[in-house]
Amino acid sequence: MKRIILLFAFLPLLVQAQEKNLVVLGSTPQLYLNHTVVAKDNFYSIGRMYNVSPKEIAPFNKVTLEKALVPGAVLKIPLVASNFSQNNAVAATEVLLPLYYTVKDGEGLYRVSANHDKVPLETLKKWNKLSKDVVPKGARLIVGYLKVSKELSPLASEVTPVQNVVKEVPLKQVPPEKKRDSVPVVETKVPVKVVPQEPIPEIKKPTPAPVVLKDTVVSTPNTEIVKPKAGPGISFNGGYFKTLFESQSASKELAKDFGNAGIFKSSSGWKDGKYYCLHNTLPAGTIVMVTNMANGKAIYAKVLDLIPDIKQNAALAICISNAAAEELGSAEINFTCTIQYVK
Repeated sequence: MKRIILLFAFLPLLVQAQEKNLVVLGSTPQLYLNHTVVAKDNFYSIGRMYNVSPKEIAPFNKVTLEKALVPGAVLKIPLVASNFSQNNAVAATEVLLPLYYTVKDGEGLYRVSANHDKVPLETLKKWNKLSKDVVPKGARLIVGYLKVSKELSPLASEVTPVQNVVKEVPLKQVPPEKKRDSVPVVETKVPVKVVPQEPIPEIKKPTPAPVVLKDTVVSTPNTEIVKPKAGPGISFNGGYFKTLFESQSASKELAKDFGNAGIFKSSSGWKDGKYYCLHNTLPAGTIVMVTNMANGKAIYAKVLDLIPDIKQNAALAICISNAAAEELGSAEINFTCTIQYVK
């Protein structure tokens, strides 16, 4: 009886420990999970549990396969092609388990995406049922899935798969032939088959416009300025966010900074004037007014995320999209500017 009582007493702790193993640590290209070694664990049993070769686990932890594992020691489990999925592709013998990341202070979806194999922002929003790019500190986001064997991994029965992934998997497994077979069944009900075929050549002739995700930077910061195909000289009178900035600043005091501005490539802003920027201290969603000190021109941009922490960005106060730089008339890679925002 005492053994049974002790078992139930420790059961919540075991479940809690398992959940912690499904928290993603590190950043691309070295993403991993933590596994606490228990009695009878070895590299091969752990490899079967997480669907990864022992020959990848050992060097990732800077040890050899011959090294004995000590109960209580923490082992890093690398997330690689064999066990990490962000496209819902899974074999019939496998199951997908959600992997979580806890958002840190000042991080937005753009930074979360960049640190986790650049998973598309729209995918992150879909997995986590988000409507905006701004996420609060401490939020737990699904950033991918662990692929494990239904038969070999105890995780397959101990952790519940997320249902929204299961719905998408069958769509990718349906052979193209079956989809094509279903088309004639529908078309046979149409009396004249020539009519739907006539406009097809006209639809295919124009080159499709590139898809621009709402409020999304589609490229990492780059020193090269890419101008629109229509040519330079665009002007949106400051941009889409000008009216919002003016309404916010009408009754509040403005703060003002100055420094060097860098430029990153983005497909946003060329057609609608929606300009974006990266800033290390202002929260995501803040609207700022950026003025080129060389000519007095100004644009209004929304803070999307932090400036990437790389050497070439060390002296930058802000990074703006190349569409915003075009309206500011900046011909240089970096330029001096003033930055105004509501306190």
